Amino acid sequence: MRINKYLADQNICSRREADRLIEEGKITINGRPAQLGDQVSETDIVEVGDIEKKYRYYAYYKPRGIITHSPQGEEISIQELTGLPKDVFPVGRLDKDSYGLIILTNDGRVTKHLLEPKRELEKEYLVQINKPVSQRLIQNLINGVVLDDGYKTKECSVKKADTNALRIILTEGKNRQIRRMLDALGYKVTELMRVRVGAVEIEDLAPGEFRKIKRPF
Repeated sequence: MRINKYLADQNICSRREADRLIEEGKITINGRPAQLGDQVSETDIVEVGDIEKKYRYYAYYKPRGIITHSPQGEEISIQELTGLPKDVFPVGRLDKDSYGLIILTNDGRVTKHLLEPKRELEKEYLVQINKPVSQRLIQNLINGVVLDDGYKTKECSVKKADTNALRIILTEGKNRQIRRMLDALGYKVTELMRVRVGAVEIEDLAPGEFRKIKRPF
């Protein structure tokens, strides 16, 4: 196992933080300074030097039209959007056309807690659609929907919020899942807002605003 993955799995720091600590000479393997890309096994002795760090956690309202993750290099850094320190990063994602709550932190341990599928963390969304909500639609969403790649979504909580609006709570996070679920059932999403992640709610944040929160696990 690579040394940075080992440190992340031990909840010591994130992989990117591990690489920085290695470059600073603060990690040793069997008494020698670790190098980027080193492999470690269960029999190796990994030691971490003094790494005082102040962890930060924020609830952030991502505006519509902003890309915070993108393999095509279109992303806008969180620092540009918020003015927060450069070690703060978003946990999870919302697509460009969606908006609402994202957790920001410099604590790599949070990623595993919030995103690991087996933890089934609740994520709540307010969804506007292009046609009136029917009881049949609600039940189909609750039961699970076969997506375009053949995957059937897990059962979820769905309630009618308005004539053309739903409140959906998921415990999984497939790419653009809600949009794909509704598309498979003949509906189009016109607005999608995430309002809660676990116990953290968006509350009265306005687009682009953030507030400090306690560690979310």
